[in-house]
Amino acid sequence: MSIEYQNEELKIFSLSSNPSLAEAIAKHTGTELGKCSVKTFSDGEIQINIEESIRGCDTYIVQSTCDPADQHIMELLIMLDALKRASAKTINVVIPYYGYARQDRKTKSREPITAKLIADLIQKAGASRVMSLDIHAPQTQGFFDVPVDQLTGFFIQASYFSKKNLEDIVVVAPDHGSVKRARQFAERLHAPIAILDRRGPRNSSPTEVNVVGDIEGKTAILIDDIVDTGRRVSTGAQALMDNGAKEVYATCTHPVLSGIARQNIDQSPLKELVVTDTIPIPEEKLSDKITQLSVAPLFSDAILRVHNQEPVSPLFED
Repeated sequence: MSIEYQNEELKIFSLSSNPSLAEAIAKHTGTELGKCSVKTFSDGEIQINIEESIRGCDTYIVQSTCDPADQHIMELLIMLDALKRASAKTINVVIPYYGYARQDRKTKSREPITAKLIADLIQKAGASRVMSLDIHAPQTQGFFDVPVDQLTGFFIQASYFSKKNLEDIVVVAPDHGSVKRARQFAERLHAPIAILDRRGPRNSSPTEVNVVGDIEGKTAILIDDIVDTGRRVSTGAQALMDNGAKEVYATCTHPVLSGIARQNIDQSPLKELVVTDTIPIPEEKLSDKITQLSVAPLFSDAILRVHNQEPVSPLFED
């Protein structure tokens, strides 16, 4: 069912993390980006000015909390305060990539739960709703006391691979914690799954990678939510090839691509890495192996459904 923009009380604003995605969302929504400016003083302080009236409007801020995460979070908090003081009717935060989500629980003594801290700050600053995409730890939704719409890029990625008409597909979970995601993806592609059993410290190259499942002569698709340094996906791809896979693809929602990620990807046996545009990829991090899909239509549809008071649930049903 097609959703249309019904009135002028909807305002979409972009901060500095991902302006191209924000512009695409506004275009798909059928409106223009709201007017605001983000300035940084010589000492690093951030100043934000909303350059149009938003009194009584439903406002949406598009801001991924990606690198530099702390600056982008601070911009978001200041913008929330500005909207609240300018009498916005609702203040909806669209966070395509929710940074700090990997710090969702205590794994050792005296360790913070930073994902909860960020949620508290966003709420305290004035957010009335949050939208995000494939949050690393789904339970992060419970850190908020306001409505949270956690969308998924699952269908966009599955549709892309379906159109490639690959043969003998097996979907591979990069570790045991990713099995549920791999199984859901495999169901869309009518394919079996396999699992990589890694031995050794998580934050370094594994001492051993065993493949659980039949991948001999098959086209393997590694699926994860985040590719950061590219180490997991590159070592995983090598293990799959060493165990008889015909070729290896990979897909993730969030291309963090920090450090030597491009080098790891370029030197790996990966045929293609399919990502989304929740995080902009600077030219120096781009690889010929990377394909980027847009999530703008998904977010614009979600925004219009919320604005028109229509259910968001159809977006979880492809």
